Amino acid sequence: MDALSHDNLILLFGGLMGVAIMAYVLLDGYDLGVGVLLSRASGRERDEMVNAIAPFWDANETWLVLGAGILLVAFPLAHGTILKELYLPVLVMLVGLILRGTAFELRVKSPPERLEAWNAMFVVGSATAALAQGFMLGQFVVAFRTDTVALLFACLVAPALVAGYALLGASWLLIKTEGALQRRAAVWAHSALWLTAGGIGVVSVATPLVSPRIFEKWLSVGLTPLLMVVPVLVGGGVLWLSGWLKRFDPQRDDSRAWLPLAMTVVLFLLSGAGLAYSAFPYLVIDQLTLWDAAATDATLRMILLGVAIVLPPIILYSAFSYRIFRGKTTHLEES
Repeated sequence: MDALSHDNLILLFGGLMGVAIMAYVLLDGYDLGVGVLLSRASGRERDEMVNAIAPFWDANETWLVLGAGILLVAFPLAHGTILKELYLPVLVMLVGLILRGTAFELRVKSPPERLEAWNAMFVVGSATAALAQGFMLGQFVVAFRTDTVALLFACLVAPALVAGYALLGASWLLIKTEGALQRRAAVWAHSALWLTAGGIGVVSVATPLVSPRIFEKWLSVGLTPLLMVVPVLVGGGVLWLSGWLKRFDPQRDDSRAWLPLAMTVVLFLLSGAGLAYSAFPYLVIDQLTLWDAAATDATLRMILLGVAIVLPPIILYSAFSYRIFRGKTTHLEES
């Protein structure tokens, strides 16, 4: 660690924070998506959908804690600025996560006549958390402006992220379920795909318009041909996935049911890479860079030691749980 310069430490922590946030979006995103889709299922299907995420969802939320923790201790100035601007949507997100967690734990112990109420709370909590996260993303893109156009943009991004989570959730269900629910998951994924694509398009168009600096980064003569690869890949991925989902046949395609999730992950990674390119080196667009917001060199080195101790067990535990609970969901009864 002594060989790392202060600048390299800052870049390393920026990368670690980005990885943690993206891991949270992908992992907790699919179980939030399943929670939202629970409103479109009925009866026994809901139990099967909950069972499909039950072994994983607690561990998935660990990545949110890690990302927020890195922001707090490695970039305290940015943490204060961002929370000051986003304290209301953060509060709404936390309320949604609490409702969701409460409903998840109590629905399995509930008498039959109250089960639907807990299911409804699970849906509301999942949708609330996802909408709050989408609003926060929109506010980040517009540099936390509060004018009417900026707020309308954030309100437009919010349901687009919900659609993205629903796409992740439906793609996860394609892997974990069988029969009628698996076929319905393909239909849900196809609907969510185009809403997600629309959201990606809106954010991609709006982000360069937020600041002249971002506009110049994307549209400079030397870089444009190379950067156009990203929207071309996203567009091609959306068209391919749409065709695959429309042709999906459980009897013929079940062994390849992982493909939609893999492609959806690629779409999210490409979108995240585009957003990171637009924002870099800023944590608050056109206000605070990574270097402006970073903690002292001694603090970063101490935190890096902590991350080196904590991160491997998180990865190993997550990998172990996904390995143990691989395969199709069964109708488990909880006592």
